[in-house]
Amino acid sequence: MTIDPETARQIDELSLSNDPLIVLDVDDVILEFIRPFPEYLRTRGFELKLESFGLNGNVTDLSSGQRVDNETVAQLVDAFFEVQHDWQKLAEDASETIARLSRASQVVLHTAMPHRYRQTRRTLLDQLDMRYPLLTTERAKGPAIKRLRGDHPRPVAFVDDMYYNLVSVRDTVVDAHLFHLMADNSVRALMPPIPQGITAVEHWKEAGEKIARSLKL
Repeated sequence: MTIDPETARQIDELSLSNDPLIVLDVDDVILEFIRPFPEYLRTRGFELKLESFGLNGNVTDLSSGQRVDNETVAQLVDAFFEVQHDWQKLAEDASETIARLSRASQVVLHTAMPHRYRQTRRTLLDQLDMRYPLLTTERAKGPAIKRLRGDHPRPVAFVDDMYYNLVSVRDTVVDAHLFHLMADNSVRALMPPIPQGITAVEHWKEAGEKIARSLKL
């Protein structure tokens, strides 16, 4: 796995520290996604019917009743990111918990989305008073977090709702503390089992306690 060059550039612009590092995914971790996205789809003439884990294969054209192809799903997600400020809200207890953790750590937000939407997301997060550094990536997250950690052996915690992102970090930063968190737990039943070495948490209050304990904050 190699680091996304644009992500590397963003990391190199940050003022890094030796404090414990907490890296947080954004969609369905800090910001709600799986709740507002179906509502957005309906305004575009589509419906999300989650019969398996993931968006591909689960979006239907309301006019024809046919499932749309993966390219159409990707286009709809991109269009949603254009207007995310109209739809996405903070996950319950995220703001207060992250603020508390940030008093003794460096918090960085790391979202898998096209780089062209970085400023749009930055604006939304600022409006929500989530003014932590923001990194975007179009590749695996593990190499980015390894670079973000730097040469100092500081402890690292990483929170994401997608198990493959957590596995990427597990395989790259072997001593990282990994947490699986979803702003909407209703889709957990559709997921494959959480891989070994990853702690599942149900909500931000639980996450905050376990992150603080793992990093000795």
